[in-house]
Amino acid sequence: MSTGFDRAGGDGLRRGERALVVLPDRSSETNSRTTEARLDEAAGLAEAISLDVVERMSFRIRQPRPATLFGKGQVEEIAARAEAVEAKVVVVDAALTPVQQKNLEDGTKAKVIDRTGLILEIFGERAATAEGRLQVELAHLDYQAGRLVRSWTHLERQRGGFGFLGGPGETQIEADRRLIRDRMARIRKELEQVKRTRALHRDRRKRAPWPVIALVGYTNAGKSTLFNRLTRATVLAEDLLFATLDPTMREIQLPGFDKAILSDTVGFVSNLPTELVAAFRATLEEVASADLILHVRDIHHPDSDAQKADVEQVLADLGLGEGEDGPPRLEVWNKVDLIEGEERAAVENEADRREDVITLSALTGEGEDRLAARVADLLREGAAVHHLRLSAGEGGKLAWLHSRGEVLDSRNEGDEMFVVVRLSPENWQRWQGL
Repeated sequence: MSTGFDRAGGDGLRRGERALVVLPDRSSETNSRTTEARLDEAAGLAEAISLDVVERMSFRIRQPRPATLFGKGQVEEIAARAEAVEAKVVVVDAALTPVQQKNLEDGTKAKVIDRTGLILEIFGERAATAEGRLQVELAHLDYQAGRLVRSWTHLERQRGGFGFLGGPGETQIEADRRLIRDRMARIRKELEQVKRTRALHRDRRKRAPWPVIALVGYTNAGKSTLFNRLTRATVLAEDLLFATLDPTMREIQLPGFDKAILSDTVGFVSNLPTELVAAFRATLEEVASADLILHVRDIHHPDSDAQKADVEQVLADLGLGEGEDGPPRLEVWNKVDLIEGEERAAVENEADRREDVITLSALTGEGEDRLAARVADLLREGAAVHHLRLSAGEGGKLAWLHSRGEVLDSRNEGDEMFVVVRLSPENWQRWQGL
C-alpha cells in the first residue's frame, strides 16, 4: 500500500524518520491520565506510521500562545532538543492551528505534525474499504482546507495514506480551494450511496437467523486478538494503535446457537479529531444494530478506567449510553495474563462480584469458554415462550426458529405445524418482520 513517506522528495519523509514527541500539558484541562501515559500514547501513534521516536518531552502550558502554543523559551528548548537527537519531525500531541504549525516549523527547523494530522495519516494508511478511504479522504480535505498545504496528489490516489508529511507533490501543485470543495461534495455523494447500501445489508442481516455481536474498545485493547481467537481468523492484530480500521465480520460458534456473527470495529481514542468524528460514526453504525456489545478493556493498562470513559462517551454520542435503548453490554477485561499475585486476585474478585464483567486473556485463550457461555446466556436473556402455527411449506421459517431460538416442542397436524419456541425480545421482533 502506498503511503506518504515511502518516497523521498522535497521535504517528504521516509519510514523510520527520527521523531521528537512533545506533549503540551495544559493545567486548565482536567485529564485523569498521567503525563507518562499520554506521552506513551502519542509515541504509539507516531510509531503506528513507522516514525522512529527518539525522544519525548512535556511542557506545562498555563497560557497557550496564539502564535506557537508553547512559550518562546519552550520553543527554543524543543528546537535545541530536536537538533541534539537529530529529529526531523516534531510530533505535537495537540491540535495546532495552521499558524501555530507554520511558526513551530520555522522555530524548530523541523517538520511539525499535530495529533489530528497524525491520526489522519494512520487512518489513511489503514483504510481498506472504499467507504473507509472516502471517509478518511473527506476528513483529510476538511483538515487541510485551512492549511493551504501544496500537496493534492492524493486526489488521484486510490489507496493508502494521504501524504500529510509531504511528498513529491509538495512543490508541484498549488493548493486549490475550489478543487477541495468540489472533491468534498463528490465524496459526500458517494458516501450517501454507501450508507444506503450498508443500511440494506444491515436489514438483510436482521432478517438472517444469527445474532450479531460487536467488539468495541480503546485502541490496542486486544479486540483483534480476541476476534482472531474466537473466529479462528487472521485479521491484522499487532501491538499498534489503530491496527484495525474497517469493520470485519466473521462467523463464530456459541453454545446452543447454530452460529453467530462477530464484528471487529475501529479502536477508540481520546481527543478524537473533529474531522474524524463522522468517519467513526459511520464505522460504528454496525454497533448500534448488534444484538450484544462486548467492550474489550486492557485491564492491565494503568489508564484502563480513563480509556473506558472515552469509549463510553463515544457510545453515548451514538445514542448507546448505559440504560438507553440499545444492545446489552458486557465488559471483557482482557490481558489478565499480564497481572500477577494480589493484583490479579483483586481483579478476579471484582469481576466475580459483577454480572456485566468477565476476565480473559485473548492471547493465551484463558477464559475463552467462560466468555462464550456468558455471551450465549446474554443473547437468550429476557426470552419468552411463544406458540406459533406454520404451514407445512414453511420449512425455512422452522429452521430460522431452530437456529435463532430454543424450540421446546413441535408437531405436525395435517398441513400445519405447531411450534413452541423460546425467543429473545429482539428475535421475536425479527420474527414478526419475516
